Amino acid sequence: MIPSPFDYAAPTTVAQALDLLADAGDDVKVLAGGQSLIPVMKLRMADPTMVVDLGRISELTGVTDDGDSLLIGAMTPHHVIAKDLLIATYAPLLAQAAATVADPQVRHRGTLGGALVHADPAGDMPAPVLALDATLVVAGPHGERSIAAADFFQGYFTTAVQEGEILTHIRIPKYVGWGSHYEKFTRVAQQWSIVAVAAMVRVEGGAIAAARIGLTNMASTPLRARGVEAALAGCALEADAIATACAQAADGTEPASDLNGDAAYRRHLSQVLTKRAVLSAAGL
Repeated sequence: MIPSPFDYAAPTTVAQALDLLADAGDDVKVLAGGQSLIPVMKLRMADPTMVVDLGRISELTGVTDDGDSLLIGAMTPHHVIAKDLLIATYAPLLAQAAATVADPQVRHRGTLGGALVHADPAGDMPAPVLALDATLVVAGPHGERSIAAADFFQGYFTTAVQEGEILTHIRIPKYVGWGSHYEKFTRVAQQWSIVAVAAMVRVEGGAIAAARIGLTNMASTPLRARGVEAALAGCALEADAIATACAQAADGTEPASDLNGDAAYRRHLSQVLTKRAVLSAAGL
């Protein structure tokens, strides 16, 4: 199928984009990389009368060193995230996850901001952003506001971005001295994650001093495995001790059952993958 007819606009500034959203009313869609929007428009599951393409807004692309944090434009493609030197140095978990997204074509077209606003619980980018304690910057008719990643993902395909607003940047604290690993399980290549784990570990004196664990596809939103994080604090760098801590990975989760696996299978996977991710992040 092909989409229904629609008007198209490609602003060159955020201000122009916001004006277009304000004038277009309810039947408008924002186009980032288009890897999610275009397929659903072809199926006519989305039927906007106006599409506002953010691809020509240069201020929304790139990675900037902003003192104690990195500032990433929402329109930065996954392939840039995967290879950027600043991200590799200060937030390698994000690069590791970006490198697993779909295939090269999608990684060159899809964007970090588009993936976050789409908020698919099986998507690879939300959980790392959550584990990294990122702040998401949104522009709207009343100015800018900053939203903690913990408050950004609100439900299935639902975020804190309101009507008439645009996600412009993602701010990530710099992490020095942390190990990280993104562990993803799929049945076939390029598939959405059945379960994935984004893990960060800081090691001091032969023990884990702190850990941050994000879970993919274990609920309607990405989750932090808070129980595992608490259990890993002070944990000896021993495989058995780490495995015991990671056994709590499924606590507080509500995984779905579908053709790829039922909820019990996903809970088991979360424990296995969390252990693998933490061991890798800790260098074991």
